[in-house]
Amino acid sequence: MNQPVLQAERLSKRYGRRVALSDCTLAIPPGRVVGLVGPNGAGKTTLLQLAVGMLAPTSGSIEVLGGRPGSGAAQLAKVGFLAQDAPTYAGLSIADHLRFGASTNPRWDQRLADDRIAKLGLDPSQKAGKLSGGQRAQLALTMAVAKRPELLVLDEPVASLDPLARREFMQSLMAYIAEDSASVILSSH
Repeated sequence: MNQPVLQAERLSKRYGRRVALSDCTLAIPPGRVVGLVGPNGAGKTTLLQLAVGMLAPTSGSIEVLGGRPGSGAAQLAKVGFLAQDAPTYAGLSIADHLRFGASTNPRWDQRLADDRIAKLGLDPSQKAGKLSGGQRAQLALTMAVAKRPELLVLDEPVASLDPLARREFMQSLMAYIAEDSASVILSSH
């Protein structure tokens, strides 16, 4: 049997007295698209941040692709992450973002990045701060997929998008998954 892309055992995260995630046990097999669905405050973002190494567990354990999340460059290279607010650098152009991605990701696929930007009709010289919310989300998705991760983690990627931008984003994501057979974990409420 293939090793799970994410395995958690009795995983918990506390902030003082507040419990953000309690006693979570799950195993996600490779090659799947898995949705975490629940109301705000259910612990979805906390679980995803634990999975990418942005947080450390209070108790329990979590393994992603056979290693401890965020444990080093090799582990980080295997995981693509897109936060809910689709973070980009307002003062950098799209081309600057792609150069940054190429310089910080050992498996960076420049052709994939350039092709996605061209298909989206985006001008590489455009500053990210001048893009619409949907365009920023597409740029952030491009950054996440062009690193060719084994696991793509998306935290409510369409929450702030209008219905048309949401549809375009999801079509783009599904096309990537079909082409790459990537494992994906995404959350939604």
